[in-house]
Amino acid sequence: MTIDDQKVLVVIPAYNEHGRIGEIVRAVKYVLPSTNVLVVNDCSSDDTGREARKAGAAVVSHPINLGYGAALETGYLYALKYGYEFVVQMDGDGQHLPAEIPHMLVPVLEGDADIVIGSRYLSSSNTYKTSFCRRAGQKFFGMLLSLITGYKITDPTSGFQCLKRNAFELFSRGQFPHDFPDADVLLMAHYAGFRVKEIPVVMVERSGGESMHAGLKPLYYIIKMTLSVGMVILSQRRWKQYVP
Repeated sequence: MTIDDQKVLVVIPAYNEHGRIGEIVRAVKYVLPSTNVLVVNDCSSDDTGREARKAGAAVVSHPINLGYGAALETGYLYALKYGYEFVVQMDGDGQHLPAEIPHMLVPVLEGDADIVIGSRYLSSSNTYKTSFCRRAGQKFFGMLLSLITGYKITDPTSGFQCLKRNAFELFSRGQFPHDFPDADVLLMAHYAGFRVKEIPVVMVERSGGESMHAGLKPLYYIIKMTLSVGMVILSQRRWKQYVP
């Protein structure tokens, strides 16, 4: 299926990704030459914004550090303002490969999904390793989501996603998590009637910087996400109001 690059916005949240972000932007532009790239610079203390702009990306900078989820929501609002039909979101640390973007777009372009998740655990080509705590959290929330939704989710923490306009419009209504938008957001999407599909992608180790899941953060993530998923379940009637 033909991809109209000009309807696609690639959103890259970035915090202190100097030395990596420029290469990623150029790689995206190589794969989809006419696609616009937006780097949301979350108040980096380094040269992230300037490097991204020099590589050909539009840059929106937060005056204070608001978190990964807030950076994504800024990207969604930008996409709505400028009339994009599809958003591909990917990390700025080199884990997500721009060469996978066309594969991510196929299910939404063919009408098979509203949200596509790139799963590192569905690809036999992956050598990507995660810590024990993080993998335990991924398995727990993946099984929980699979049980609730009725379809298998293997990589609920994947930030490599493609969203149709109706999906990122829902996430732009001021209730998007500011830190870890993962299992809770996928559950919101399910209750709102959106079709979620995983596809296999290759991921690699981050090329530098500090992961937002470093140290004791995976433990905080499990506690926080458990509470957040519980809140989504309790408020599911609210999300069902948005059924497309």
